[in-house]
Formats: sequence, structure tokens, C-alpha cells
Amino acid sequence: MQLIGMLDSPFVRRVAISLAVLGVTFEHRSISVFRQFDTFAALNPVVKAPTLIEDDGSLLVDSTLILDQLDHKVAPAQRLMPEELAARTRALHLIGFGLVAAEKTVQIVYEKNLRPAEKQHGPWLERLTGQLAAAYDLLERELAACSTSGWTLGERIMQPDITLAVAWRFTQFILPGTIDAARYPALAAFSARAEALPAFIGAPLE
Repeated sequence: MQLIGMLDSPFVRRVAISLAVLGVTFEHRSISVFRQFDTFAALNPVVKAPTLIEDDGSLLVDSTLILDQLDHKVAPAQRLMPEELAARTRALHLIGFGLVAAEKTVQIVYEKNLRPAEKQHGPWLERLTGQLAAAYDLLERELAACSTSGWTLGERIMQPDITLAVAWRFTQFILPGTIDAARYPALAAFSARAEALPAFIGAPLE
């Protein structure tokens, strides 16, 4: 099994960390969709990260779909998504807003770094930044209400925890100063706690 993509993508990184937490053996190939487009295209013609190449050659894309597949490779007790409906609904709620934060961060980066300055649209950037802050405002309230001794769904780290921690670290790394960490103490502490785990250390933000 091969995971294709750079760890500076929050979507690649959430998959890499999840693989480590699940104990699934894989090879990580750090290939850029920008700098190594042709190399990536030879593996997946649509050049989308993350790409997971199964041992039988099957290509999987989209981090959420990949993670669903990985959860079904392990015993139910090891899975990173809960089976019980109420817990699953809460997990999807948290993951959804974490992914919004990651996506809005990516959109801001693309607007600032890939579009010429004279073509950047101020109101669009303001809207994206507002959506990003709104996502983190909601997640801050959610985490502030959680037990400090456990994770969002209990004592075991699961997919909402991985996704939220990865999204927060990505925003802080790639858009420093855009989201003031001092306004989000629960998120900042939660991310720091997750980043100290071996699975996170083994998949550093590049």
C-alpha cells in the first residue's frame, strides 16, 4: 500500500497519521502535485492528493473515502469512526467543521500565492477568512466543553481528534497570524497534545 502526496497537505497528513494510529503498514511517497506534476500523473492521471494505491493496484482518492476504506481493514474495536449512531453523528459534526477549516485555509493560500496580486479579490478573501474563523469559533466551543483528560469521543484518539488537530496545525503553519491562537486556547492545547503523540511526530508537517 502506498500513500502519495506531501505532508504539507492536511488531507494527506490526516491519512498518514490515521494509518499510523491504525497500525497499517504503508509506504509514503512524498510527491508534489505542483513541482512533480508529471511524476504524480504517472501514478494517478487526475493528480489528486492524497492518492492511496492499494496492493492490488486500486487507486483511491479523497481523504474521507480513503479513511473509510482503512477503517474497514481493521477490527471494529480499532476503528477510528464509532459505530453507534449518536457518537457517529458527533464525530461527523466535528470532522465536517475541521475539514471546512482546512479547505478554507487552502483556498486562502491559493488566492494569495497562486493568483497575481492585481487579480486578488479583497471581498472574497474576507469571506474566506470569516468562514475560517467561524469554523474555529465553533470548534473552540466544542473542545472547551470536552473533558481535558480524554479526547472528543472518550479516552481513545479517534478520527475527529486527528482531523481537528491536523487542521489547526495546518492553519497556524501556513497562515501564521491569520487565526490568533490566543483566542482559541482549547484548540491550541488540544493540537499541542495531539502533536506530541508518536503518530503525529512520525508524520511531520513538511
